[in-house]
Amino acid sequence: MGATIAEKILGAHAGGAPARAGDIVVAGVDFAMLHDARASNALRRIEQLGAKKLPFASRTAFVLDHYSPPPHAEAANIHREMRAFADAHGTVLYDVGDGICHQVLPEGGHLTCGDLVVGTDTHSTTYGAFNAFGTGVEGTDLSAVMMTGKLWFRVPETIRVDLKGRLQPGVWAKDVTLHMLGRLGAEGANYKAIEYAGPAVRAMDMDDRMTLANHAAELGAKAALLEGDEKTFAWLKARGARDPRPVKADADARYGQRIEVDAAKLPPQVARKHKIDDVVGVPEVRGLRVNYALIGTCTNGRLDDIRQAAAILKGKRIAKGVRMIVTPASRNVYLQAAREGLIEILTQAGASFEAAGCGTCVNITGHLITGDGDVVITSANRNFKGRLGNPDSEIYVGSSATVAASALAGSITDPREVMGGDWRPVSKAA
Repeated sequence: MGATIAEKILGAHAGGAPARAGDIVVAGVDFAMLHDARASNALRRIEQLGAKKLPFASRTAFVLDHYSPPPHAEAANIHREMRAFADAHGTVLYDVGDGICHQVLPEGGHLTCGDLVVGTDTHSTTYGAFNAFGTGVEGTDLSAVMMTGKLWFRVPETIRVDLKGRLQPGVWAKDVTLHMLGRLGAEGANYKAIEYAGPAVRAMDMDDRMTLANHAAELGAKAALLEGDEKTFAWLKARGARDPRPVKADADARYGQRIEVDAAKLPPQVARKHKIDDVVGVPEVRGLRVNYALIGTCTNGRLDDIRQAAAILKGKRIAKGVRMIVTPASRNVYLQAAREGLIEILTQAGASFEAAGCGTCVNITGHLITGDGDVVITSANRNFKGRLGNPDSEIYVGSSATVAASALAGSITDPREVMGGDWRPVSKAA
């Protein structure tokens, strides 16, 4: 019997043949990540255990992205402690403003195809876009990894999702992930791996593939995995990653569930207020007024997201009464957007930019607090009640294109109606 990608990667890292769903394995980790919102637990545990040597510290990244910039003295002191620890133990450090953990790890060349990567954030599933098994762990788990380089795992059952056809112009990976949430529910893939495959996946650029893998966290997935191809290899090589060790599922692999999606028939999607799995097509909520538009987060703050927004807003102004905020996923994303003229396009359209980080998404920094009755359209990953600091406001989730189109119109809008199907990247050079 054949094996899935998850079974192969976990089995290989446990020193043997492919593992089977349900097996418990102790596996060697290739790279680890600790962000500032989980750092205290990890560092306290290391101190309590009296660990003097941390052989895996040099293959661990500390990322200061949630308290970015620090909103209070406690957060600033956590950052001081993380910087000092990194200096003492040779840990990789990404400081305030460098970017969101799930963006800077692949950008920094820290992972490659076939790797096992853990991080203290549920959206560590993002690394599956690069044919790696990426998964979220707690801070105390991370301390064990830093001391031993290993961690135990229960091998997850896998759901295979085949995306047939190709997405229409104006429809993106975000719309696929929202469709999957509407189909399976927010806990529909609890402790399961998802394999995304098919021609629609192969047609996606890496930014969209990262969204596909990232948003699997909202489904409860342990991991989300895509096959590696020439696009993957070229992206990794350009960023100095190690040589890829691509992993493919066997033709006779056993799956817990198989799902087919006709990507060509998928319209832009929106998750309605308070529930990320209350998903409908944009036409069903078209015309609902909005007060805020937010593009960014680890799910949709990449260069293609900013390009989508600029394609809609070039030479135009957002609607009166709408406040639009853009949070790039990393400093590198911001700089490339500036080189392409996208920052100027969006700023002239009335948008404001935040430094790269997670603070706006989870309302840690307090830079985006909504008023009573305000409606937000966002490309973020969650719309829980009170997510932006006020339980009396409403949050709707859509693609960056949907967010920009809605900001322009002042109400939730199908982006395909705005650009007439012309979705080529827009820059000053174009």
